[in-house]
Amino acid sequence: QVQLLESGGGLVQAGGSLRLSCAASGRTFSTSLMGWFRQVPGKEREFVAAISWTGHSSDYADSVKGRFFISRDNVKNMVYLQMNSLNPEDTAVYYCAADSQSNWSTRPTEYDYWGQGTQVTVSS
Repeated sequence: QVQLLESGGGLVQAGGSLRLSCAASGRTFSTSLMGWFRQVPGKEREFVAAISWTGHSSDYADSVKGRFFISRDNVKNMVYLQMNSLNPEDTAVYYCAADSQSNWSTRPTEYDYWGQGTQVTVSS
């Protein structure tokens, strides 16, 4: 069992930065694949970034490559998403998720634990 709580969302101007944090609890966190997803009303939840349980491997959606960076601290049970050069198309609710079963996935259906989400709004 893993509980997840996101924070760090808010309103930022285009070109600005935000750092999302995800606090995790539960014994399986340190061995879980962790991901960030986002969703806007009327659209499906989409993959943003994922990081392996060791932190040695990561992957990003093409739309955020070079701007967003995912990291984790297995001692503090935290996952982070550093978001730079934000643009209005990044506006969404951002979710932290844990996949305790598979070695790697970018599909939301593979992730079995989810946070409640944090709103990110980028103004033009």
